Amino acid sequence: MRFASLGSGSEGNGLVVEAGGTRVLVDCGFGLRDAETRLARLGLVPAQLSAILVTHEHADHIGGVPAFAARHGTPVWATFGTLAVVADRFEGLTRVYGFDSHERFAIGMLEIVPIAVPHDAREPVQYVIGDGARRVGILTDLGVSTLHVENCLSGCDALVLECNHDLDMLEHGSYPSSLKKRIASRLGHLDNGTAAALLARLDNSRLVHILAAHLSRENNTRELARAALAAALGCAHDWIGVADQDAGFEWREL
Repeated sequence: MRFASLGSGSEGNGLVVEAGGTRVLVDCGFGLRDAETRLARLGLVPAQLSAILVTHEHADHIGGVPAFAARHGTPVWATFGTLAVVADRFEGLTRVYGFDSHERFAIGMLEIVPIAVPHDAREPVQYVIGDGARRVGILTDLGVSTLHVENCLSGCDALVLECNHDLDMLEHGSYPSSLKKRIASRLGHLDNGTAAALLARLDNSRLVHILAAHLSRENNTRELARAALAAALGCAHDWIGVADQDAGFEWREL
């Protein structure tokens, strides 16, 4: 089992998880040609994807899904709440499947466990994806942790964890006050410290990969995100990976 990122941030998100001959793309917030180029960087072509899993309806996660699925015939899975919001954008797609945010299911060799999360969207989820022996937890958009979130993520072999902003940088940055409030709210995004506190509460005994994701270009730095997560784990800063907006990250093996 392995996983890699096409890119992560407010300008677009996409992450591939692979086991055996099954490959799922979690979100596609990139234009069609850009997504194809990013997949090629990982040695993949669109025909190799078994499905696209959508987390929620915000453009940086779902913006490229309709065009990609229409062009390549890729099946799309999303919660019933998300599908209700984007019905017009998905019109004409024939392989779209809905699920409840607490309903686990399988795609090929992979078990998909949705995680209902607090975020300002209609039935948003994140995911734990596994092959029966190993699991990767993906958590990139939520405002506050919950016991359910932490129970789902405990015991994972790899984590991709949102570190969206540094609180001081956000407070003193150039964003309008309304946007600052939305980002820092219980339905917004995790700051470095909150992400680190979440991580410290998990069972990390199996953890071999941890990557900070969805970093704000303006309100965070790689160094601050790494320092926060490293402090939570008691590890060296360079053990913490970062999902870059432009380059994502290369394949990580489990």
